[in-house]
Amino acid sequence: MTATLITGIGLLVTQDPAYGAIPAAAMVVEDDRVAWVGPQSAAPDADLQSDVDGRCVVPGFVDSHSHVVFAGDRAEEFAARMSGARYTTGGIATTIRTTRAAADDALLTTAARLSQEALASGTTTLEVKSGYGLTVADEVRSLKAAGSVTDEVTFLGAHVIPPEYQDRPDEYVALVTGPMLEACAPHAKWADVSCEASGFDADRTQAVLEAARSAGLGLRVHANQFHHDEGVALAVEFDAASADHCTYLTDRDLDALAGSRTVATLLPAAEFSTRSPYPDARRMLGAGVTVALATDCNPGSAYTTSMPFCIALAVREMGMTPEEALWSATQGGAQALRRDDIGRLSPGAYADAVVLDAPSPVYLAYRPGVATVHSVLRRGTRAFTR
Repeated sequence: MTATLITGIGLLVTQDPAYGAIPAAAMVVEDDRVAWVGPQSAAPDADLQSDVDGRCVVPGFVDSHSHVVFAGDRAEEFAARMSGARYTTGGIATTIRTTRAAADDALLTTAARLSQEALASGTTTLEVKSGYGLTVADEVRSLKAAGSVTDEVTFLGAHVIPPEYQDRPDEYVALVTGPMLEACAPHAKWADVSCEASGFDADRTQAVLEAARSAGLGLRVHANQFHHDEGVALAVEFDAASADHCTYLTDRDLDALAGSRTVATLLPAAEFSTRSPYPDARRMLGAGVTVALATDCNPGSAYTTSMPFCIALAVREMGMTPEEALWSATQGGAQALRRDDIGRLSPGAYADAVVLDAPSPVYLAYRPGVATVHSVLRRGTRAFTR
């Protein structure tokens, strides 16, 4: 194995409680893993050496919720919403039409473009969902496109009830839990369902979760975005890795999350883009809930791949400290994907790191909209340099 010693780290944020934040630090990378971290004064010898000139280094961001496989855009919908039109999920039908009509190459190109954009803003692990095809064939090719950019692939056939099934929702649930799941499961690691009374109510959500679990997929739930609902309760009941959105939570929801392995994944870019109420992260953290941050990148309600932007929103709008927001964007995302090899910079973890053009990670929120990412190391290899 080739060992590289990275020196000149002004502050190394490991997100590992055994190592903490190390000033005047160094890190040894062997192939794709971290082999050693500590004070530069105690650094071991290595085959190669690289210096980052006093910059801060943090773990690569873990974006555990995105929808980057689609065609077209919904810029007109966004402009109308900013002019006062109320947001509803009806706009998804536009993306369903364009995605179904798009060639495979177009879906692959969009997924690659957005994943590279995410990498340039520090994201080294990206979860990607299907959900804009909603036919057996279109969901399969969407999952294949997702698999071309990530190993964290999620089947979201239960995104919404598509237009042709609006009067036959139970028939669509039967399709999702039967032929669609059978065709899609080999191409996915996870299954997700959007639990909303207008589409996948509690009973339909439960049916999808049961079928996906039986198919051997891990579980995720879009939960409690628009109102109090059963999504969080079902996510906890089924030991889902993540309940995502979580805007409207009762005390019972908080207690259930706090007593479970289910992570509350918050998506502040969606609230920014829809002018909806932000989740109360401070309340969740106070209740002992594990919180992750993710972009929700999609063409209708959160068209951004920037985890730094989401960190800034979480600090400004959701009551998180800069340290809490960074943890949620790294370790929180890792836990939402049930991974212990990412989201931290300590021995044994993947060498996924972000070098910031800043003395501390506070600058991610302190300088919103500024390109603070100097370079990105992914699996031990320099993957991006500004």
